[in-house]
Amino acid sequence: SGKIGRNDPCPCGSGKKYKRCCLAQ
Repeated sequence: SGKIGRNDPCPCGSGKKYKRCCLAQ
């Protein structure tokens, strides 16, 4: 769908920010 911001909640459901979670994948 859309782009996710690095400071948005991670879509994986961890509750962390995207940059601190799945951004590196």
